[in-house]
Amino acid sequence: MSENHPVPELFSWEFATDPYPAYAWLREHAPVHRTALPSGVEAWLVTRYADARQALADARLSKDSAHHAGSAHAKGKTGIPGERKAELMTHLLNIDPPDHTRLRRLVSKAFTPRRVAVFAPRVQELTDRLIDGFAAKGTADLIHDFAFPLPIYAICDLLGVPPEDQDDFRDWAGMMIRHGGGPRGGVARSVKKMRGYLAELIHRKRANPGDDLISDLIRASDHGEHLTENEAAAMAFIILFAGFETTVNLIGNGMYTLMRNPVQRERLQRSLAAGETGLLATGVEELLRYDGPVELATWRYATEPLTLGGQRIAAGDPVLVVLAAADRDPARFPDADVLDLARRDNQHLGYGHGIHYCLGAPLARVEGQTALATLLTRLPDVRLAEDPADLRWRGGLIMRGLRTLPVQFTPLSERASAGHSGGIPGTNS
Repeated sequence: MSENHPVPELFSWEFATDPYPAYAWLREHAPVHRTALPSGVEAWLVTRYADARQALADARLSKDSAHHAGSAHAKGKTGIPGERKAELMTHLLNIDPPDHTRLRRLVSKAFTPRRVAVFAPRVQELTDRLIDGFAAKGTADLIHDFAFPLPIYAICDLLGVPPEDQDDFRDWAGMMIRHGGGPRGGVARSVKKMRGYLAELIHRKRANPGDDLISDLIRASDHGEHLTENEAAAMAFIILFAGFETTVNLIGNGMYTLMRNPVQRERLQRSLAAGETGLLATGVEELLRYDGPVELATWRYATEPLTLGGQRIAAGDPVLVVLAAADRDPARFPDADVLDLARRDNQHLGYGHGIHYCLGAPLARVEGQTALATLLTRLPDVRLAEDPADLRWRGGLIMRGLRTLPVQFTPLSERASAGHSGGIPGTNS
C-alpha cells in the first residue's frame, strides 16, 4: 500500500464496534487483501460483492483444511474452535463434493419449507414464553434473556433433544459463544461434552426413534445412505452451531439496528399493526444485509493457483470472504450504507451463495421475523438502556454480534393500567 493510503487497523476492539469504514477502504483500495489475522495465520480477505459471489461458488476454493499449505500449528488455528479435538470435522462447513452433496441431501429434508412451516407455531410459542419472562419488569438484556435462548430451544426441539436436557445445551452453547474470540480451552471442553451427549442421544434414538431430525438422520443411514455415527454427531453439532449463534446475532443486531433507526422502525411497527407481513419479510432481509450475523464466511483454501479480484492467490492459501463488506458494496446496492426495510433488489450474501448456501435459512427467517415482530408489537416503546458507545461486540473472526443488549420499556402492567393498546410510541394508534 502507498504511504498515502495506510491500511486501516483490522480486528481491534474499535474495529469490532464498527468495521464498515475499514471495509469501505479495503473495497476501494485493496479489494482482495492479504493480512495477518489475530491468530497469526495469514489469509486473503475478499471485500467486493462481485468477487465475493465468485469466490463463494468457486470449486477451486475448498472447504477442506487439508488443502491449507500452512504448518500443522497454523491449521489448528482455523475452523471452529474445539471441533478437531472432539472429532467433529466431518460436517457440511468443512467438506467438498461428493461427501458434501450426500450429507447435504440428507439434512436438507429437515429444512424444507413445509417442515419449517409446521415448526413456526412452536417458534411463536417459545418467543412469547421468553418475553413473558421479562415483560413485567420494564428492563431486559435482549441477548441473555431472549435472543440467546430462543434458537437454542428451537433447535433442540428440532433435533429431538428432550426438554430435561435442553438447559445443558444452553450452558454448553453459552461457553462457546462467550469464549469464541478468546481462550479456546473452554470452547473445546463444551464442544467435547456436546459431542459426547449427541453420540449418546443417537444411540437412544436408534432404539426409540421419534419425529425429529436426529431420528431422520438415523433412518436415512439405516436405509443405505451410509451416514457414520461420527457424521451424524457432527451433523447435529453443526446444525446447532450454525443455526444458533447466527440467529442470536440476527435478532440482536436486528433489534439494535431498528432502535437506532427510529423512522424505519416506526414504519415497520405501523405495518405490523395493520396486519401486514410484506415489510417484515423485506425488512429482515435488509437487516441481514445491513449488519448481518455472519461477518466473514467460513474458511476456504485454494486447491490450485487462481486469480481473484486481480490478485494471484497461491495453492494452499486461506481465503476469507467478507460478507459484511460485500453486502455494503455500493456497486451492487444503491445507498448501501442506508437502512431501507423496503429494499427490493436485495440479493445479499448473508446466507452465503453456491453449494454452501445456508441450509437453515428458512428456519432462521421464521425465527428472525417472529422474534422481531413479537418484540416490536408486545414492547412497542422498547429502547436502548445504554449509550451505543458503551455496548461491546463479541470478539471473534466469523460472527458479528453484541455481548449484551440492555433495553427499557413500559412494563406490561403499567401499559394495561394506562389504557395503552400496544400502539406505536408518538402516534395515536
